Amino acid sequence: MKIVQLEDAHSLPVWRRPVALLFVMAMAMPVAFATWSALLNNFVIEVASFDGSDIGWLHTVREIPGFFAIGVIALIMFIREQVLGLVALAMLGAATAVTAQFPTMGGILAVTMLSSIGFHYYETVNQSLQLQWIDKARAPQTLGWILSAGSGATLIVYLLIVVSWDRFGLTYNIVYWLSGGFTAVVAGFCLFAYPQFETPHPQTKKMVLRKRYWLYYALQFMSGARRQIFVVFAGFMMVEQFDFAVDDITRLFMLTLIINMIAAPFLGKLVAVFGERRALIFEYVGLCGVFFAYGGIYYFGWGVVLATTLYVVNHIFFSLALAIKTYFQKIADPQDIAPTAAVAFTINHIAAVFLPALLGYIWLQSPGLVFLLAAGMAIVSLFLSLLIPRHPAPGHETVFQGRLLAPAE
Repeated sequence: MKIVQLEDAHSLPVWRRPVALLFVMAMAMPVAFATWSALLNNFVIEVASFDGSDIGWLHTVREIPGFFAIGVIALIMFIREQVLGLVALAMLGAATAVTAQFPTMGGILAVTMLSSIGFHYYETVNQSLQLQWIDKARAPQTLGWILSAGSGATLIVYLLIVVSWDRFGLTYNIVYWLSGGFTAVVAGFCLFAYPQFETPHPQTKKMVLRKRYWLYYALQFMSGARRQIFVVFAGFMMVEQFDFAVDDITRLFMLTLIINMIAAPFLGKLVAVFGERRALIFEYVGLCGVFFAYGGIYYFGWGVVLATTLYVVNHIFFSLALAIKTYFQKIADPQDIAPTAAVAFTINHIAAVFLPALLGYIWLQSPGLVFLLAAGMAIVSLFLSLLIPRHPAPGHETVFQGRLLAPAE
């Protein structure tokens, strides 16, 4: 397999360059994952009669591979990161394709575990490759465009579901096979169509935990905990509370994606202009308001229009999480990116392993309280973001350190 040095990649055709591969992967992954997500709540309620506790357990199982994403460090000792990422992407597609073949609680959990291994290992490697392959000066804008490309692919999937679900009498089986199969085929194509790109900084192939990265770890932990509440329960609420059908929930996802496609490049520019500190402060202040309002839907009977608006706004704020990536890119030693991406992904999923199941029981008693807990997590994240310096750099990872101090372990 041909190996190309990263600095020589500009001589390749545009479609075979590293950033082009990142765009292709960003558009292939959501075809499987977005389809799985769009159909999931209706699928498990209609086919397996899930309640709030069951959906909590499903997402706990789904997040276990994320907790063990640190295993990527061991795997890259024997397999190149680029190859590992594409194999994981193919695994995600294949597992998604067979989802509807196992319409029981046990079957759904087993297939979910397999697809989750593919998804989380792909995401771990993908984040590492993004930070290695994209120039720091252009990283926020490029990451914004990659987010937009992924949103565009997801939008096409949602549009096809909305237009064809009732018209052609589609079934869960057909849609899962088509979407998962497409992702697996694209991953296989990329595995053979692209050369292997060699970065100038060989990655450390052992676990890396550095004290000077502590703020990055903390931001990742809170991000994972807070996001789980939204991912697990916001869509479930739309089906359970407001009786959204498959095409209804997909229309909501479509609206969200259209807005994100437009907003993501501007959000990347916002991070580049105003810096990670201000961008994350803005995100967390906004998320506090969103989650408090979600709680009000249950405590004060606010309606479906507000719930829909909050769902869209929440996704816009979540797009600013790219600032956490670029913050780390600025403070990290280049050889630490791959192992730290794995460690950070594990940290991001610590709460995700137990939180959905625990909150599933709370949901049965008081759904509003679940969203108020998310608001509390957003407040903690806000305080953490205040510790990011205006111009982060090695030796200046937090506001407590002087810019000229040498990096410390």
